[in-house]
Amino acid sequence: MSMVQRPLPPAATERFHSRREAILVAAAQEFDQHGIRGVTLAGVAARVGLQKASLNYYYRRKEDLAADCMLRSVLALRAVVDAALRQPSAPARIRAVLAGQAALLAEVAEGGRGALLSFNEIRALAQPQGERVFEAYRQLFRSLRQCFPASLGWSRALRNARTHLLLVLANGMRAWIGRYEPADYAWAAQHLADMLLHGLAAAPRHWHERPGPQLEVGCSAAPASDVREAFLQAATALINEQGFRGASIDRIAAQLHRTKGAFYHHHANKDELIAQCFERSFAIVRGVQSAAMARTDSGWERLLASTRALALFQLSDRGPLLRGSARNALAEGARQGAVQRGDRLTERFGLFVVGGMGEGAIAPVDAGLAAQQVACLINAASSLRWWVPGIRPQEVLPLFVEPLFLGLLRPPSAPPA
Repeated sequence: MSMVQRPLPPAATERFHSRREAILVAAAQEFDQHGIRGVTLAGVAARVGLQKASLNYYYRRKEDLAADCMLRSVLALRAVVDAALRQPSAPARIRAVLAGQAALLAEVAEGGRGALLSFNEIRALAQPQGERVFEAYRQLFRSLRQCFPASLGWSRALRNARTHLLLVLANGMRAWIGRYEPADYAWAAQHLADMLLHGLAAAPRHWHERPGPQLEVGCSAAPASDVREAFLQAATALINEQGFRGASIDRIAAQLHRTKGAFYHHHANKDELIAQCFERSFAIVRGVQSAAMARTDSGWERLLASTRALALFQLSDRGPLLRGSARNALAEGARQGAVQRGDRLTERFGLFVVGGMGEGAIAPVDAGLAAQQVACLINAASSLRWWVPGIRPQEVLPLFVEPLFLGLLRPPSAPPA
């Protein structure tokens, strides 16, 4: 699929294509920094050194520009995946996907390629532009699924769940790979591939013999019957599915069969609502981690128990947690604080990993890198039902959580009924 372009003028020149590419690069940087909500055409024009009227020659609507930026990123990874599929085996294909994504990001970091957008805001795109991009994303997904060939004998649900996990972890590389020098991105991708193919567990038996405590999620959240909690839960789900734009106050209130007046009784405005949704999600994650720390001294059990509990919570009646990409909907001043608090909770997972390595239950890995994958898995669990329709709670662990601990290509130890 190619990007939809305006008909070029009869005297279309290389300058036209060059300027249009410069606009897409500048816009990607703006969207990445401010989110779709916070970007204006005037801001993009200023970044590329144009007057807004000149930019309108290429793009008249922000929605078209956002869609083309996102589509450009989807197609870049699609090219990486298609090249990886020429490898002869499933492990080699997975390694090639991660290496290719790292090479793309290194090229961006070194200035050889314009910025690429994360896929986290695809569902925040306006229609009909969003459907055009999401169709390209579905094609990417289908290509990546060939890393788990039908010859494995797996069900479609199992292949889809593993593909979703691999795709979100590959896309999530952009969140942490900047800790390394661009020259070392290839090494980081290789280390990540080793981690994903072999799993975090030093031995598979630990998954069965040391499951850790069963944690009840929600002790840190308000009762489900609380009206304010109900608004936060509904808003979180709508923001995750449709972005800040789609989660209107009218829609949130209608979903709960409440009035807008009831909303404003608990929230001053929509910006405050987003901030409170983050507060709720941070409190739930922190509460689960703290409960794991109180119940066991084992780093392995703390990691497994908290990951399991939070992944199940995402698809429960009390879920989901707010996706990290929603931070772009926060005001500039609040955004950095949300990022820092999210990072601190991720680092807590890293402490669990260090403890698990010390007791010999977790393989020697980069603890910070492992923690990023755990956080990304939990974040992505909320969208698992899009790729595995009708998934039941008992299927979340073997289909989605177990692969990170035992390896992406290892068959589930207890196939779901």
